[in-house]
Amino acid sequence: MSESFGSRLVAATAARGRLCIGIDPHSSLLSGWGLPDTVAGLEQFSRTVVEALADRVAVFKPQSAFYERFGAAGIGVLESVIRQLRSAGALVILDVKRGDIGSTAAAYAQAYLDPASPMCADAITVSPYLGFGSLHPMIDMAARNGGGVLVLALTSNPEGHTVQHARTAAGGTVAQLIIDECSQVNAGVEPLGHVGVVVGATVGETGHNFTSINGPILAPGLGAQGGTAADLITVFGSARDSVLPSYSREVLGAGPEPDRLREAAARALAECERALSLTG
Repeated sequence: MSESFGSRLVAATAARGRLCIGIDPHSSLLSGWGLPDTVAGLEQFSRTVVEALADRVAVFKPQSAFYERFGAAGIGVLESVIRQLRSAGALVILDVKRGDIGSTAAAYAQAYLDPASPMCADAITVSPYLGFGSLHPMIDMAARNGGGVLVLALTSNPEGHTVQHARTAAGGTVAQLIIDECSQVNAGVEPLGHVGVVVGATVGETGHNFTSINGPILAPGLGAQGGTAADLITVFGSARDSVLPSYSREVLGAGPEPDRLREAAARALAECERALSLTG
């Protein structure tokens, strides 16, 4: 990955549209597809998603936990999914939400952002709540290898508000501090920095400033989780050009027929691009 993550993301979304599909194979979704909640079911589900969408969608976000629950066999399926998606020209954001300090953070970086690792993805999600500085082993590894790091900033779960909206000694919120720290890493980078933020599409108008981020803003929670394409306008306003909308169940629930998966993905993309184009 000689090119930066920001450059590759800009190119991928220009070619395929601004859409991320979350791959969350939880038991109810497998059951809805008529598949057993087993490694075999997981493998069939993942294979169908890859074959239907890998060459059409710009970005995928596999949720590691739904593979980890099957142990080593599930991790093996995840490794295969990452490899196949990237081989088809899609970018992979591995949703692991890791966060630790020192050598442990460095080990996470090796696991997910080192090209020598079988689980190497284009980017990962991370948690900054051990301090933004704790993320630097992962941020630095990503920079060296053309990868990305997406930092949790404003999540849609009700419990997150207590921490994320708490005020710092300087008077701003903790979430704004995280956004500003990411902005500093990305300052001056073209066309887009490699450190982004994760902001739920359902958080509403928060008063936070995203305009200086100069990195991707991953917006999960669209579709079955309650967010709409129109909510992207409310949440992000003039920072819309950096937003990467993310759907999961809204698209995957249309399976297992490949044509219906493709139709659902195309519909989600059209809704987002129409909404985002109307905000200017």
